[in-house]
Amino acid sequence: MVKKIVADHTNPKLRIAVLFGGRSGEHEVSLMSARSVLSVMDANKYEITQVGITHDGRWFTGADTLEALENETTDGLQQVIFSPDPSERGLYVLRGSQYTKLTDIDVFFPVMHGTYSEDGTMQGLLEMADVAYVGAGVVGSAVGMDKGIFKDVMIANNIPVVDTLVVLRREIEEDLEAVIHRAEAMCAYPIFTKPANLGSSVGITKCNNRSDLQEGLFEAAAYDRRVLIQRGIKNVREIEVSVLGNDDPQASVPGEVEPSREFYSYESKYVDGTSGLLIPAPIPAETSELIRQIAVRAYKAIDCAGMARVDFMLERDTNRIFLNELNTIPGFTKISMYPKLWEATGLPYAELIDRLIELALERKAERDRTRHEYRSEA
Repeated sequence: MVKKIVADHTNPKLRIAVLFGGRSGEHEVSLMSARSVLSVMDANKYEITQVGITHDGRWFTGADTLEALENETTDGLQQVIFSPDPSERGLYVLRGSQYTKLTDIDVFFPVMHGTYSEDGTMQGLLEMADVAYVGAGVVGSAVGMDKGIFKDVMIANNIPVVDTLVVLRREIEEDLEAVIHRAEAMCAYPIFTKPANLGSSVGITKCNNRSDLQEGLFEAAAYDRRVLIQRGIKNVREIEVSVLGNDDPQASVPGEVEPSREFYSYESKYVDGTSGLLIPAPIPAETSELIRQIAVRAYKAIDCAGMARVDFMLERDTNRIFLNELNTIPGFTKISMYPKLWEATGLPYAELIDRLIELALERKAERDRTRHEYRSEA
């Protein structure tokens, strides 16, 4: 059973800062996720501060920061800073010529996807400030985000992944023909190209021929200096599992995505919303259990914490399982698979948010046990 947080009304409310937006191609997805999270957070338990980060990296707060960022404005908001100094925890606002503390924060809840958010950079800032925060730490976030390094870690742990090449933007720009030759030598078409450090299907192209591959490489390189070239699996089913926990993670029931387009693209996820979700996935019980076990193994292999959505490909003809990606801050929109899978497993959305906050505090308590200075017995 998943442990559930219980409100203690004799104690003060926990002060939660929900972070959203950010310097990422997934900025708009983050806003959608944040709206869903904020809609279920219990105001009786939490004192909630909205913190919106603009495309250029400025931090703002206010009564309805989310709506302002959705309207691409910061009018009426207060610009704030967050210090990495552990003795100065909280948010600060510029008043006159001095920064003064706006509020203390007990737990930071990043609902942010992609670069400068989910890749270990935000987590590094929060670690330096010695605060509690929801989700994976620096290592788990960085490895989970970089699809190339993640696949190397999976191979080292005997977890099956699809054949993949990693090339640099510089290689694409300086010798495109050589890159295309390496891709075609690896496998037949279709081939997928994708940025190594992005999610939500941003920058991904399904390439059915050399012309597609050329365009796909430049599309992916626009979002990252490292580009993945991945063998496409024909006649594939897309299976996803939600994982929750710190040192003893648990996996939800698997779900299946039925893409409305050629693959589960950004448009089919967030624009037209026409892709179908089958929960639980109509697969044999033994296949379901194996996928759940592999998801937890992958989660532990990168030292993930808090949460992750683990994506698989199931080859219809052979029933071979391939682990595709692990998302350390999965989508939290109303149509997102992560909360839906936990609801189907018996953990409602609002209680899932409570549990994530509880896990953040548990993780912080564990970090506090670590000694950070050497004391010689002499």
